[in-house]
Amino acid sequence: MNPPRTPETRRRGPNGRYLPRSAAADTAAEVRPVEPVVEVAVESDKVADSPVEFVEIEPDAPTDDQYYLPDDRFLNREMSWLDFNARVLALAEDPGTPLLERAKFLAIFASNLDEFYMVRVAGLKRRLSAGLPVRGGDRSPLRQQIETITERTADLVTRHSACFADEVRPKLAAEGIEVVSWKELDAPEQGRLRTFFREQVFPVLTPLAVDPAHPFPYISSRSLNLAVALRYPGGDHPELFARVKVPDNVPRFVTVQNDSRGVRFLPIEDLIANHLDQLFPGMQTLETHAFRVTRNAELEVDEDRDEDLLQALERELAQRRFGPPVRLEVAASISDHVLDLLVRELDMDSHDVLRVPGLLDLSALWQVFGECDRDDLKDRPFVPATHPQLADGEVPRSVFNRLRESDILVHHPYHSFSTSVQRFIEQAAADPNVLAIKQTLYRTSGDSPIVDALVDAAAAGKQVVVLVEVKARFDEVANIAWARTLERAGCHVVYGLVGLKTHCKTALVVRQEGNQLRRYCHIGTGNYHPKTARLYEDFGMLTADPEVGADVTDLFNVLTGYSRQTTFRRLLVAPHGVRKGLLERVEEQAKIARAGGEALVQFKVNSLVDEETTDALYRASQDGVRIDLIIRGMCALRPGVPGLSENIRVRSIVGRFLEHSRIFRFGTGDDSEYWMGSADLMHRNLDRRVEALVRVTLPSARDEIRNVLELSMTDETEGWDLDGDGVWHRNNSDPGRPQTHLQAALLRRVIGKKS
Repeated sequence: MNPPRTPETRRRGPNGRYLPRSAAADTAAEVRPVEPVVEVAVESDKVADSPVEFVEIEPDAPTDDQYYLPDDRFLNREMSWLDFNARVLALAEDPGTPLLERAKFLAIFASNLDEFYMVRVAGLKRRLSAGLPVRGGDRSPLRQQIETITERTADLVTRHSACFADEVRPKLAAEGIEVVSWKELDAPEQGRLRTFFREQVFPVLTPLAVDPAHPFPYISSRSLNLAVALRYPGGDHPELFARVKVPDNVPRFVTVQNDSRGVRFLPIEDLIANHLDQLFPGMQTLETHAFRVTRNAELEVDEDRDEDLLQALERELAQRRFGPPVRLEVAASISDHVLDLLVRELDMDSHDVLRVPGLLDLSALWQVFGECDRDDLKDRPFVPATHPQLADGEVPRSVFNRLRESDILVHHPYHSFSTSVQRFIEQAAADPNVLAIKQTLYRTSGDSPIVDALVDAAAAGKQVVVLVEVKARFDEVANIAWARTLERAGCHVVYGLVGLKTHCKTALVVRQEGNQLRRYCHIGTGNYHPKTARLYEDFGMLTADPEVGADVTDLFNVLTGYSRQTTFRRLLVAPHGVRKGLLERVEEQAKIARAGGEALVQFKVNSLVDEETTDALYRASQDGVRIDLIIRGMCALRPGVPGLSENIRVRSIVGRFLEHSRIFRFGTGDDSEYWMGSADLMHRNLDRRVEALVRVTLPSARDEIRNVLELSMTDETEGWDLDGDGVWHRNNSDPGRPQTHLQAALLRRVIGKKS
């Protein structure tokens, strides 16, 4: 790469683009217009006396040497992810968030951090131990990254614990919802819980001693445990150690009271700790501390070697809880000698330890959120609206009749999943004119009506093909079960392509209509999951467009057969076409800007860490393209840096719903292109997954996507804005400026009620 140049050494031409060094160096030089075509002589790779070749070069196509691309242009993706979780934590800390919603965001933060360690930190540690090179645009040494992550995580965990202990817990208590300790219970309550312990908890506990005859037990991932130091009473006996696993088949919070007076919860580890005399009768308990281990959760399946992918995955899943430990969480009060024992026996490093003030594993606050029937302390409930084009009084309108008239763009959770996408599949299963249904399943619910409909379709004699992605992280067990259920029902079940995950969200229905076959499709940004469709923000397009139908048919032939097709009509398909297609369109906008026109690129995705895409956006910015990026999670791009990215803005919106859609806009006028689909801008999505984007052509659908993009980026919309130093700033700091909550505004617009 060329040495980085500061913007002060560069000069712009009349179109706003940085000039080559030769032109920029002569500040007095006159900028000359470029001729339409330039013939450049280049050496042929033949012998020296071969004829000279001439190549036509587009006059307005700059080279990388004409752009400012410094070595430090990428932010670290792991720190960017931690920044995202900090934004989740900020919602829990925000006194304007309803109280039980604050508890929910504390739970989400804890669950997110678990997964981060199980996947991201585990991957860094694995690469470090194997001596593998650093990956990604930020080239920080692996050990340095891990140390920085540890420091940042410790700060966030301290904030997380303080938010619960100092803010949420006392405010819940003031509302009659208490998380209490054993000492705060009165005598009758303690008596009832002693009975509960003896009858419901004690029988499933297994205290495990650690001594020469009893090796240190295996600690399964994310289990909650008690480290107990004991001694035989009387005399000068040595200190002993035992581990007690907190059972995961009983609720984490024991309900002490739930009536008109309020709700009271007791952490089960507190209940166990106060009954250790029943587990170790005749022993003296010296100290008791909670601890928790997080292990590597990555699965390693050799798809080329393993003949049966399901059996191979089942073997790996059985071993997942035995992965190497990557994090040890301990109560802040733990003594040094007990901690040293845990670190030594678990073969961990002191840098892997997180001291947690207060309760461990606050993901259990989901239980408090779910069991407290207090709508006044939660977001106002809403009922998703049936899309106007599918609403027809009391009788559900035929989706097929409607799609023959026009495409339909649904926006979840504002539009109902059950009366749109789910109804599409259910009507296809029941329709005698439907001959075949083909669908991808990446994640779905435990009682999936989508799966039920596919089973019914197979029972009715229709050809049903389902691509179940059994490698969907943390849903492998559920997806294996669904695959076997579908196979038993007579569906054709496939598992995708070797070496690739199938992440696209597509469904195809083939219907006999008179003497012709018509194809109906759904392409979405989210999973076929009715429950998350109430929590995740996603777009989905239902269409009977013949070109899209032909594309989706070809895509399923790629997924189920040996087709090697890589180009499509209205689709961009990874791993061959998504990055290429997006970058071509970015470059088209750059050409418009270089010619002096108004150019625009807008992306809304979960993550942007792909270096090639990021560099293309940097170059387009330097050409004068206005670029708006709505990035919920990780972003490796530095916006607003003079000379590099001053035309780029990055915003993150985190709120009641998980912003999950992936939508793309290119251009400012009526000829703008709009795309939507399943792909984030990460290596795994662009290179190692099957992803699908579809071009949106319906004018009303284009307008809806444009409105969401533009509303997301207005100064009045609340969110977090990223600066060039990698720091996120919440843009609601001015109390005199009214703020718009994007999701509340869309609820009012689509559903017609305040939330």
